[in-house]
Parts: sequence; C-alpha cells; structure tokens
Amino acid sequence: MNKFGKAIVKLRIPILLLGLLLVIPSAIGFLNTRVNYDILSYLPKDIETMKGQDILVDEFGTGAFSLVVVNGMEDKDVAAVKEKLEKVDHVSKVVWYDSFLDLSVPITALPQKVQDLFMTEDSTLMAVIFDDATSADSTMHAIEEVKKVAGKQCLFSGMSAVVTDTKNLSDQEVPIYVILAVICTIIVLGLTMDSFLAPFLFLLSIGMAIIYNLGSNFFFDDISYITKALAAVLQLGVTLDYSIFLWHSYQEQQGKTENHLDAMANAINETLVSVTGSSITTVAGFIALCFMSFTLGLDLGVVMAKGVLIGVICCVTVLPSLMLAFDKALAHTTHKKLLPSLERPMKFVNKHYIALAVIFLVLLFPAIYGNNHTPVYYNLDSDLPKDLDSIVANTALEEKYNMNTVEMVLVDKNLPESSIFGMTDQIKELKGIKEVVSLESLTGANIPTMMIPEKITKIFKSDKANSKYEMFLIVSEYKVATDDVNKQCEKIDKIIKSYDKNAMLVGEAPCTKDLIKITAHDFAVVSAVSIIAVFVIIALVLRSISLPIILVSVIEFAIFVNMGIPFYMNTKVPFIASVVIGTIQLGATVDYAILMTTRYKKERISGMSKKEAVSIAHVTSAESVLVSALSFFAATFGVGLYSKIDMISSLCTLMSRGAIISMFTVLLVLPSMLIIFDKIIIHTSLGFKPAIEYDKAHKAN
Repeated sequence: MNKFGKAIVKLRIPILLLGLLLVIPSAIGFLNTRVNYDILSYLPKDIETMKGQDILVDEFGTGAFSLVVVNGMEDKDVAAVKEKLEKVDHVSKVVWYDSFLDLSVPITALPQKVQDLFMTEDSTLMAVIFDDATSADSTMHAIEEVKKVAGKQCLFSGMSAVVTDTKNLSDQEVPIYVILAVICTIIVLGLTMDSFLAPFLFLLSIGMAIIYNLGSNFFFDDISYITKALAAVLQLGVTLDYSIFLWHSYQEQQGKTENHLDAMANAINETLVSVTGSSITTVAGFIALCFMSFTLGLDLGVVMAKGVLIGVICCVTVLPSLMLAFDKALAHTTHKKLLPSLERPMKFVNKHYIALAVIFLVLLFPAIYGNNHTPVYYNLDSDLPKDLDSIVANTALEEKYNMNTVEMVLVDKNLPESSIFGMTDQIKELKGIKEVVSLESLTGANIPTMMIPEKITKIFKSDKANSKYEMFLIVSEYKVATDDVNKQCEKIDKIIKSYDKNAMLVGEAPCTKDLIKITAHDFAVVSAVSIIAVFVIIALVLRSISLPIILVSVIEFAIFVNMGIPFYMNTKVPFIASVVIGTIQLGATVDYAILMTTRYKKERISGMSKKEAVSIAHVTSAESVLVSALSFFAATFGVGLYSKIDMISSLCTLMSRGAIISMFTVLLVLPSMLIIFDKIIIHTSLGFKPAIEYDKAHKAN
C-alpha cells in the first residue's frame, strides 16, 4: 500500500497536469449532455400510460399540446396569430373555431358545448399541437418560438409550457447553486480549519472531480434537471470530508517523518484506507436509489455513486499533488482554529446519558408518527413560482374555462359508432367531467360530419395505414394529482375497458396517478435496500451483529425527525423527497456513527471501561463529526434558501437539516446507546475478548 502513496508523490507534476487537461474534455462533455426536464418521462416504459403517449406521437403525430388562452383580441387578429403559429417548426396543428367554420360564419353555428370550449366574454381558446414529445428539445424550442409569435396577450398552458419554463428557470439558477455552496463551504472551513489556503485547494480539487463527473454524463442518453441541479452541491457535501482527512493526516505525518514528501506518501495511504471505508456506505445509499421503478432514482443514483468514487480518486491523487505544489504557501497561511474545544460539552453528555436516552425514547414515537404522516404533493407545477408564464396560463385556464386537465382516450378504430356514443355518454355523466370531445361531438344540427375539415378529422382518426386507434379527449374540472381526479381516472378507465379491453387512458392526470402508485412502492423498496446494504457494510466493518442495529437505528431516528418536521410545520414536501432523502441521509451520515463506534471499540479492547471508552471516543470524534456535518450543511443550505424551484429547494433543505439532525443524534444519543448496550455489544461482536475479560476481572474485584 505504501508504494501507492510514494508513486503519487513521485508523479505529482504529471498527475496535476493530466488532471488539468482532463477538465477540458469533461467541460465539453458537460456542456453537451442533454438534460431532461420532464419528470413524468421517468415512469416505466412498459406501463399503459407511457405506451399510449408513444402511440399518440407515432400514429397521430400528436405529441405535446398546449391550450392557449387569448385575451382581448378580435377574431380576425386571433386568426392571424393562428396562421403564424402554424408556420412554426414542429407545430403540427393549431385548432380554433375557424378550423371548423369560416370566420364569416357566426360561432353560434357550432354546437353550444363547442362554443363553450372556445369562447368566454373576454377571451378565446385555441389548441396548439406539436409533433414531438412533451419534453423533446424540438418541442421546447417550438414553445419558445410560438410565445414570441403570439405575443403577451396569449397565455400558453400545459405540461410542455411548464417543462420549458422549468428549463429556463433551472438553467438560470444552477450556476448560483454552485456559487452559494462554495461561499457557505468556505465559511465553514474558515471556522473549523487552521489554514487560509487549504480550503481553496480542497474546493479546487473537488471542483475538478465534479467537472469529471458531470462531463462523464455525456455517455448517458440524458440526465434529469434535478440530477444536474443537485450533483455538484451534493458531491461537494459528501466528499469534502475526504479532503479534510488528508489534511489532518498530512499534518500528523509531518511530525513523524523526515520530509514533507514522505509525510504526504504516508498520509495518502492512510487516507485511501479510511475514505474507501467511509465512501462505501455513501455509495451504497446512492446505489439503493437505482432499485426504483421510477427511473429518476437510477439517474440520480448512478451519477452520484460515480461522483463519490471520482471524489475518492481525486482526493488521493489530485489533491496531494496540489498540496505539495503549494506546500510553502500552506505553511505560511496557517492560523489558530476558531472552533472552540468540545471536550466540556461532550463530558456533560456522557454524564447525563440516561436522561438523554429517555429523551430519545420520548421523541421517537412523535418522530415516527410525523414521518409517516408528512403530506406529500405530486402536482409537478405546484412547486414552481406562481408568476411563471405557464403557471399564470394554467390559472387562467381554470378560472376562465373551468378546465384543469385534459386526457386522451385511445380506442379501437373499428369499434361500432354506437359503442363510442355509449362510452362517451357514460363518461360525461361522471362528476367533474366538463366535456368529452370526439369527432362525433363536433357535429351539430347545422354541421354534417362530412363538412368537418380533413385536418380536424386527422386529430381524432389517424390516417396511418397500420393505425389501430381512434382518439377522443376528456376535459376535467379536477386538478392533477388530487384524490378527485385519481378516482375519476379509475372510473374512466373502467368504462372504456368495458367497451374495449385494449383501450388506453393517456395524459398528465393518469401519468401522475401511476407516479403516485409507483413511488409508494419505490419508497418501501429503496428504504429496505439501503438499510440492508448499510447494515451489511457495518456488520462487516465492525464485525458485529448488534452494532449495525444500534447505528442504523440511531440514524433512522434522525431521518424520522427530519421527515417528521414538515408534518408538525404543516408543510408539504415533493414526492421525490420522501423516497430519496432517507437513503441519502442514511448513506451520507451513518459515517458519523461509524467513526465514533470504531474509536469506542479501540478503547474498549485496550483496557478501558465502557464509560471511559465511550467518553474518549466521544471527545475525540466530536470535532470530526461536527466538521463533517457542517460541510454537508454548508453545501446544501444556501441552495435550499435560494432556489425558486420547490423540488430543488425542498430536497436541499431536507439534506442540510438532515445532516445537522444526524450530527446531534450521533453526539447526543449514540454515546447513551453504546453505554446502555455495552454488554450486548461485546458479546455479539468479534474482537471484544479483552473487554469481556476486563469486565470479568473488575466484577471479581
């Protein structure tokens, strides 16, 4: 192992040059990595709603669509805007009332229900249909273009408009996330370290690791905007410890060796052993996310597990090279630590361990209750600022037209007309249904079916040779992700399948309904996988059956407290938080508990009593736990305060708060658990024979 450290020291200049050169292709890869802003696209591809969306694109040329509220515009001007919109690339169709009748014919010639769909006293409604999927680059570009063409009097609603606004807002904010994380981290390192220069070298090394990680994402089809937004700050937060450990080890070795090169070689070897063990639990937490059916977990899990591994590699290669290159400057920029000694408060904690254990038990049940009852939201546009164009448009659509969701039904094109009428009539009778729009519904007493323009007919009946489907639309008054719309979707699905067992209900509401069901299952799977993985890792590292139970229980308590707080504060969290926060917090912060427990074991087998061993472990580990938690907190806290995208803000707030809660739990609760369960620990763990003999000898005396 010592050969590795010596090789890094010997090759420090080539390593540093290579590291800097690799930044260039990594940056190019990062800039050319496609970002996916549509969360619903991560649903499993084999479910009915996702298959239905593919059919709409392939057979009907109907991918995304946007309902456009046009305010205060004359009919002739609306017609002119419509004509311009039809010329925009990737706009497949634009449907307004002049799609059925010439403007010289009064709209009153249309059936009343059709009039109600298109007109209010001060506005009119048109539908813009695109030829590609909701989150396709071509669709988002087309959304931008149609907004420019239409002007401020036209409000574009729908998922594609929301996705486009999310993209623009996220792209504006992500650079600020990194700046905030760096500033907050420098403040924490300035308070906890004894060097002015070292923190900047840490951030330079970690920054290179982050660029390598983000650049290597180029080889994926795409990454989610959530992964893009969180990857840098999360990688900074979970890998900063490794740099701090190398720094402390290097300082310690300088007092034991003849020169700084040998000191660094030894420090590299020590760091590699320590951070490899420490990073395993963090990687395990991220890998657990890959077991989600909702593949956003796979996206985030793979990128972050890769980021942790790259962080470890850079910590033992790039950072030592930087530190040696700036060795003289480091020596001249040291200062006294500003962090006060934690010895007295830690001794106070050990003295009152029984009281703290009782407090733990008292808080456990409300923490579990809060965790299990924290309200979660699934409506993807509810986490965005209310003044975004798409949110304003969605609000106008609800207020002016009493519309909230539009679903598509795909049925066998050979289904008898009587079955179509029977199906649509049953759906119309359901509570909350505003209208069912089919080809047949557009005809009235004054409009024979044959007079409907071919371009309108193609919306409902595909002209593809092998097409099997006919489509009709359902307009609902209920909002996406509500219990009302979910029950409504269930009833609609039951009705359409009673006429055609292969019929499909497609759209945002049924997709979100699937999302709710799938993520509930994913939460149970991810929690189980992460707990089992971390349990096995701790059992192997500490060679114990009881210690994994104690350590995982302590961190799970911290997770319950963290996730229970929103319940008692009467706030909702995004659905993804309930799935990923637990496994991230467990994987990233259980190291605090492992660090203290490892020292406890060392002192216990060296001839210390249980209280002496815990006291020494507590005092010596407290500073490392504090610095580690504050580093994680610093990287995510600022982003949580700043971001206007609630999904990003909530995740970062929960992660930063989780780091602090885990820190307090480890420093206040774990010592009590180690003292109380010491007898069980030493008899259910390997390597505690000296402790058992010590207890027997002192009991005999």
